[in-house]
Amino acid sequence: MEIQALLITFREVLEALLIVGIITTYLKRVGQKQYTKYVWLGAGLAVVASIGIAMLFQVVFTGFAAMGSEIYLKIGIMVVSTILLTQMVFWMAAHSKDIKGNVEGKMNKFISTGNIIGMVIHSFLVVLREGIETVFFFAAITGGNIGAAMQGWGAISGALIAAVVCYFFFRGTMRVPLKTFFKVTGAFIILIAAGLLVQAISMMQDINLIGSVMPHVYDITWFMPEHPIDYAHYLRDTGTSPLISGDVGIFLKALFGYSSMPSIEEVMAYLGYFAAIYLLTSSGEKKAPAREKHFNTAGTTEAQAK
Repeated sequence: MEIQALLITFREVLEALLIVGIITTYLKRVGQKQYTKYVWLGAGLAVVASIGIAMLFQVVFTGFAAMGSEIYLKIGIMVVSTILLTQMVFWMAAHSKDIKGNVEGKMNKFISTGNIIGMVIHSFLVVLREGIETVFFFAAITGGNIGAAMQGWGAISGALIAAVVCYFFFRGTMRVPLKTFFKVTGAFIILIAAGLLVQAISMMQDINLIGSVMPHVYDITWFMPEHPIDYAHYLRDTGTSPLISGDVGIFLKALFGYSSMPSIEEVMAYLGYFAAIYLLTSSGEKKAPAREKHFNTAGTTEAQAK
């Protein structure tokens, strides 16, 4: 859980700080430093609002638990989190190049019209979006115990690392491009998303919400059980210990959705998810050169006409 919390918090905090940093840097560059306090005001209000949303979410989850329906809420959270995590990675990959220009354009409009409220609302919404996503993802990786994720070393470390990266980025001393950071962390986020999807399917099968054509495609409990309880049961039933501890298995299950006895539906969903990611990535890379070629051709034609 802590590694998941670290990666998620790092990504979310980094994206929020980058946008806020772009705004404040732009305001200083154009000699409008007096507006910086309003940007930080919006960001601060968003942090407070995010904490409030986390508390409200916890109350709702506790209510579902009291009704005995928390399993359905957990499944829903995992499925939605899979979609949001995937969308987050693709969104940043598509907008990382022009995000600075878009943000500066909006700030220029606010400055020209003296729209202070617009600045506060804009920074508020930027940070609040990341905060809501973080709350949702924490609920997914902890099974609803958001407070445990927020207080753990993973979330704290992720936030600190994001702050350090942002500091060196805006100081101009960070030589590794942010695009590389987003690619590496994006790969791990995709793995986490795939794991959440598989766990959601497993939980639906456990409560017979969906069936299974083949409940166990293979059984490698002898190698690495997915939980310490499975380790103890295997030792009791066979008299021999699995090669790797169940503590490692539960770690990999939480991080990547590992299963020592997956159903055919889990295997198909896991492989199908990566196949879909590959197809989407490949189509995106093909469209980008095509757009560049079209732009260059149009530019050359226009120059010749002149």
